Amino acid sequence: METVRRAVIDVGTNSIKLLVADVRGHEAHPVHEESRQTRLGKGFYETHRLQPESIAHTAEAVWEFSEIARDKLAVSTRVIATSAARDAVNPEDLTKSIERACGLKTEIISGAREAELAFRGVATNPELAGHPLLILDVGGGSAEFILGHGSKIDFAQSFPLGTVRLMEKFPHSNRPTKKEFEAAHEWLDIFLRCEIRPQLEPALKQEPSASLLVGTGGTTSILARIAGRMDHFDRDKIDRTTLSFESVRAQRKLFWSLPLSERKAIPGMSRERADVILAGVLIYEMVMAEFGFNQLRVSTRGLRFAAVMD
Repeated sequence: METVRRAVIDVGTNSIKLLVADVRGHEAHPVHEESRQTRLGKGFYETHRLQPESIAHTAEAVWEFSEIARDKLAVSTRVIATSAARDAVNPEDLTKSIERACGLKTEIISGAREAELAFRGVATNPELAGHPLLILDVGGGSAEFILGHGSKIDFAQSFPLGTVRLMEKFPHSNRPTKKEFEAAHEWLDIFLRCEIRPQLEPALKQEPSASLLVGTGGTTSILARIAGRMDHFDRDKIDRTTLSFESVRAQRKLFWSLPLSERKAIPGMSRERADVILAGVLIYEMVMAEFGFNQLRVSTRGLRFAAVMD
């Protein structure tokens, strides 16, 4: 079977990510990966209008990543945009800007498609493929909950729950206050009980055996790096990481007690994500508490792994 080198550029609400991989059948072997924060969702949620400065930063990053993909000899480069782009009243401003910058067309995918790709990407890990999985992919603008086993997806839903979205809804001080934490916690508690539980719980009950909770995306990769004291991105180590509920809660308590400068200095922390990590870790902690999960398995194989194989 022929091996083909392909690239995917994932345009998210918080960051832009590049994956260049050698694809052979149902296997993708990363050749180069890179992430850049452009905060496409900054100032977005009041008007649902993508801001010119964020669009410009994003288009520039996509151009730079497309050049890297070309230098790495990728035969094709696919650009996929998710939550902020699909919710925007002016998505064409983004897609036209990207096309002018690098000549590539952008696919704006639905929440359902994003959930499907996230599940398929995680399932490329043979250690996870044989288990019933509840995959939680928390991005900047949305969170995808996907329940399935093997190649079969039993439940997939995208919810308007993301790190940038939550941070803009509940702004916090440099050192978050107790009042700021309680406001975000209370809103999230209601959202989980009233919006997510009525849809997810019936599907969980239909599973013949308990599902393994798997988190994918920037938040869980950072939590794994901090837990393992990794000073750089190590896919194999991150993909072998399982976090207990107690460790997730401990990280949340630590992050919410520190000013931004001290969060940035934590070994394993991404300096660019030290602000949105507050929302990310809170979402995972509260999902685990709400649905009774004592462990969180981490996966780096999300949407891009599936998209590069399509």
